[in-house]
Amino acid sequence: MRHILLSTLLLISLLPLAGCDDTSTKGNQISDIQSLGQLRVGTLYHPLYYFLRDGQQEGLDYELASQFADSLGVELSMVPAYSLGELFALLDSNKVDMLAAGLTNTPQRRELYRFSPSYYHISHTLVYRKGELKPQDISEIDGTISVLADSSQAQWLSQLQQQSKAEASKLKWETRVDTDEEDLLRQVAEDNSDYTLVSDILLARTQRYYPDIAEAFTVGEPLPVAWIWDKRADHSAQGALLDFFAEQTQSGSLARLHEKYFGHVQQFDYVDTRTYLSRIETLLPRYQPLFERHAGELDWRLLAAMSYQESHWDPKAESYTGVRGMMMLTEDTAKRVGVTNRLNAEQSIRGGAQYLQSLMSRLPDSIPDAERVWFALAAYNIGLGHVLDVRRLTVQLGQDPDAWAQVKANLPLLHQPKWYSQTRYGYARGRETKQFVNNVRQYYQSLLWQDNARTDLNFSPNYGTSVATE
Repeated sequence: MRHILLSTLLLISLLPLAGCDDTSTKGNQISDIQSLGQLRVGTLYHPLYYFLRDGQQEGLDYELASQFADSLGVELSMVPAYSLGELFALLDSNKVDMLAAGLTNTPQRRELYRFSPSYYHISHTLVYRKGELKPQDISEIDGTISVLADSSQAQWLSQLQQQSKAEASKLKWETRVDTDEEDLLRQVAEDNSDYTLVSDILLARTQRYYPDIAEAFTVGEPLPVAWIWDKRADHSAQGALLDFFAEQTQSGSLARLHEKYFGHVQQFDYVDTRTYLSRIETLLPRYQPLFERHAGELDWRLLAAMSYQESHWDPKAESYTGVRGMMMLTEDTAKRVGVTNRLNAEQSIRGGAQYLQSLMSRLPDSIPDAERVWFALAAYNIGLGHVLDVRRLTVQLGQDPDAWAQVKANLPLLHQPKWYSQTRYGYARGRETKQFVNNVRQYYQSLLWQDNARTDLNFSPNYGTSVATE
């Protein structure tokens, strides 16, 4: 994403914005947390911040907070809220030590709170429904903008109107406390709301589920996303946070999390998304039992996403290169995994799953488990030898060969004689492989969302309402 910034310089430069008053009324907060043996973190349920999947806690803010708690030598306790007002009340009443929920660092909030270094940026984006007239700026909005109460979007709209700008004189907007931002997007998609204002990152992630929504334009300057602390506390947390984020940046851990949660987000394809969502309903139920049966240690939804990228779930699919079937196996690969009929859906799925898992086992042990499957998918598409070649080129460039984000960026080097002439296996279509893995990740995330929406596991008030970056 264009506003995600990870440099140490940015982390350090944002610290003065956190407030340097001497009004602390508490003791050493970090010492108090360590004495308690627990870091209490207020958050919002959302697939980017914090959610439950099969009983396991996940999310960008959860993973970062877990690592921060480890650095302090304490246990992590995530305390979910169901609205922004409730979330800030947790901090104001000292029921949590900090807030971690994709919250933006705004001037209004800096009057009351301290902020950590930023770990990515967002831009507010006006969203409209495809087929309606696309406004080019604020003055062309003909309808009502719905935003969450207490959100930075509501702050921006209020400030715009207070400035008495001509384009804001007839602006109509409303704050909502009975919903979340993903639901605001759904209402626009279903023509039950005129517009909403959300982050560009949320829109990019959510268009895969609601393809009828689109960006009209962005407003204001990019805003830093950060953790929030009580301004009444001392400055011990500021020092700990500066050290923590600097170490996360230098070690590459922050970049890995960025790749995990944002690396697959790419330019939206309306036609492809509509086709995919339709086939999830019409074709996937026919083959889902086969994906589940043969997934082994893989997530069956990942296997299904991979198969869709390969064949669009067509067991008779064939490419000009001679690969065939649901998992597009070559003749040599089919023989290796015991597939006698590549056009048999079950044989193809079983063979593809077996081959992918064998590639994962053959990769270097130094590759983190969380990224291992992306390397394996690349090897499935381009061959393990070429993936190992790109890892060697990545080392030559002084980068980390175990970081998928850096290896992925170097895959196109296999098109360039300057680089592939230095490799063991030579030329390969690295750009296509990069796109292949990104597509699989996009399809996989859509299946996760569909599955969660059906079961109401992670997107219901009892298990986690989706509340997006605000």
